[in-house]
Amino acid sequence: MRLELVPLPSTDVDRSKAFYVDRVGFHLDHDIEPGNGMRIVQLTPPGSACSIVVGVGISDPTSAPVHGIHLVVDDLDVVRDTLVGNGVDVSGISDMGGVRYAYFSDPDGNSWALQQISR
Repeated sequence: MRLELVPLPSTDVDRSKAFYVDRVGFHLDHDIEPGNGMRIVQLTPPGSACSIVVGVGISDPTSAPVHGIHLVVDDLDVVRDTLVGNGVDVSGISDMGGVRYAYFSDPDGNSWALQQISR
């Protein structure tokens, strides 16, 4: 089994796409409209085998946001500084004794944890 796709609720697909591509740096895999009013926008974090999907007909846009999705990074300071420089509101860094975290949310309140594990 492999986790390859996580659907996220979005009230504005274009706004979500712009946030993830232009601010967070995800790769745009697909932006298609297969018919019946459906739209699928699939995005992948750099270096990841797992993607997210937002769109019309994918999930209920009134669903509660998804919380605590983790993006594991090699250098939290660099990633945090890059995101802040791109206009993302990222928390300060917390050190949990060998595991460091910083947090941000997308425009729909789906929340992310940036995690760096000391090795």
